[in-house]
Amino acid sequence: MEARLLLEDGSLFTGSSFGATGESFGEVVFNTGMVGYQEVLTDPSYYGQIVTMTYPLIGNYGCNMDDIESTKSHVRGFIVREAAQHPNHYRSQLSLDDYLKQENVIGISDIDTRQLTRTLRVHGTMRGVITTLDTPVAELLDRLLHFTLPKDQVAQVTTKSAYRVPADGLRIVLLDFGTKMGTLRSLRERGCDIVVLPAFSTVKEIMAWGPKGIMLSNGPGDPEDLAPVVSVIKQLLGYVPIFGICMGHQLLSLACGATTEKLQFGHRGANHPVKDLKSNRVYITSQNHGFVVRADSLANTDLELTHINQNDGSVEGIRHKLKSAFSVQYHPEARPGPDDSDYLFDDFLMMIDAFWEGGINVAKA
Repeated sequence: MEARLLLEDGSLFTGSSFGATGESFGEVVFNTGMVGYQEVLTDPSYYGQIVTMTYPLIGNYGCNMDDIESTKSHVRGFIVREAAQHPNHYRSQLSLDDYLKQENVIGISDIDTRQLTRTLRVHGTMRGVITTLDTPVAELLDRLLHFTLPKDQVAQVTTKSAYRVPADGLRIVLLDFGTKMGTLRSLRERGCDIVVLPAFSTVKEIMAWGPKGIMLSNGPGDPEDLAPVVSVIKQLLGYVPIFGICMGHQLLSLACGATTEKLQFGHRGANHPVKDLKSNRVYITSQNHGFVVRADSLANTDLELTHINQNDGSVEGIRHKLKSAFSVQYHPEARPGPDDSDYLFDDFLMMIDAFWEGGINVAKA
């Protein structure tokens, strides 16, 4: 069956349909990972987006229920050069085609993903539509130009109620802006008693759990749409150690007076080099974001720059100079990706120990 991809600039790609059928609108982005397509499909940070995989062969090791990062797929569409029809891996339970059908995700293959990626790099991410219907191009383009990207992505993906992953270790409250299971696994491996709360929880609701530390998770969308969350983080600063990743990093930065901006085409993949300015060591990181903290906005804040992106020099990490809080733009839990930055979870726990045992609570001093 034929499928078509239309971008808002009028670019039209015609290929083959796989996965679900129908019509789907979203923001077209690209991911440079060679593997990890199932983690991409189930990462809540991709909510509302049509994802292009730049690696030419996708689906060769199939899909399984162990590699999902949330309970369902959040993408609006999936674009590949070649979709493997006969996966070969001992853990494979479904083909990519069958998995997309199960998740009701429309896929398109057999198009020039290199040309598409170059278009997005030059002109930036665009609105797009994937369709297997015979809707005229002129009608599709008119509807596409009137399509607006959602502003409530976090509200769509956050947990609706609190839940706990019990253990005997430190009580960590994880504010869920679209968290991945990988973050829970990383905390669980360290014996943490985890309480996952909805994104828009109040200070009172958060502190009622008696957290020793607070994690701010990854998530989709523009951080400046989350002013109520920024206000809550401002009130928490200094009273509980805070560790933010991705969206959580941006929200912590906003709470400290920095500003954010949208990247032209974002950072998405498992091979992004990031330099730690303290050690001068470069780590290969997993990333998925379209917004970053403006480097020049850190000047009049109590934040110090700790990590930078080696490709474009953008902000990849910050630390508060006076209070126990730090964050990174990338995903230390990886999944998919290298585990170079897994040590950051250990740094967080050491910060918690120092905070509560060493009496360095600046807010109480």
